[in-house]
Amino acid sequence: MAAKSEYRDRPDVQVALLDALVDRGDEGMTVLELRAAVDADIDAVEDALSALKEDSLITVESGERVRVYPHDRVVPDPDPGDEEPAGGLLETLRRRLGL
Repeated sequence: MAAKSEYRDRPDVQVALLDALVDRGDEGMTVLELRAAVDADIDAVEDALSALKEDSLITVESGERVRVYPHDRVVPDPDPGDEEPAGGLLETLRRRLGL
């Protein structure tokens, strides 16, 4: 899942960070996980995280580990078409394959 379109006009590293965070929104990510998910050096990641935090697009929680979460306004609304139809995954595959 990608961040809302109104946040896609930011620098590439910031958009990549937002996309990674939206994908793991409920569980958040550590800085190390973000660094692994984004193709940028650690300095660029740190600068982008600082800018996103300053613009209130992310939240940072300190606990046992520091975790970063996307702000709710960055996360797109779930698409009703994304829900799995009744019957589960196997039934969906059968329907799509015409079996």
